[in-house]
Amino acid sequence: LPNEFVQRGVHFGEVDEMRIFTLLIALLAVSGCAKEAPVQSSSSPPSAAVAKASNPVKVLMIIAHQDFRDEELTEPKNLLEQAGHTVVIASSREGTAKGMLGMRVSVDMTLKQVNPEEFGAIVFVGGTGAQEYWHDSTAQAIAREAVAQGKVLGAICLAPVTLANAGVLKGKRATVWATERDRLMAQGATYTGGAIRAQAAAGAGRAVIPDGGSPLSLPDGVCSVSG
Repeated sequence: LPNEFVQRGVHFGEVDEMRIFTLLIALLAVSGCAKEAPVQSSSSPPSAAVAKASNPVKVLMIIAHQDFRDEELTEPKNLLEQAGHTVVIASSREGTAKGMLGMRVSVDMTLKQVNPEEFGAIVFVGGTGAQEYWHDSTAQAIAREAVAQGKVLGAICLAPVTLANAGVLKGKRATVWATERDRLMAQGATYTGGAIRAQAAAGAGRAVIPDGGSPLSLPDGVCSVSG
């Protein structure tokens, strides 16, 4: 992340969606992702100065119906809503989804009801339950359509495997929870195992792509985003 993001916080009204997601996903450095218990971070993430977005968008966050990672949903969702964006929760079926740490969330729509055109950004949330989408044709279709339409597309923790299996990480620099790195590489991604940075992506879409040297010292598997 650029130093001014870390030292001064990000004013959402002055940056585009790509930078918004760089900050939001970086703040997930405290998450344990594939672990059952909360993980203590050696350094606390910086506080963000959240100004209202000049062009609010609808953001779709896709969670597993069972065992999504709680804070990987709540932390970016809270920041997005503070900035004036609308967050919609989708899952594999209707009803109440349950997080790894006990959180319960009402699902707004199923994956089969999702129209990527209605959203400015789409994020697949991690946790052990994210594996339910690795080979899910509907989830993969959403990822491919998001890229085709130039949306911001993100995945956290174990969820980048869904993007890889959808074919949208081929030729991209990407990271994932370390135990699953071979799955990304098998689908043509270059595994970095590093932190994240924002950059323009070749072709359709916008990207937040992993790279080394983050001031936040992010752990493996914080995020992978393809454009």
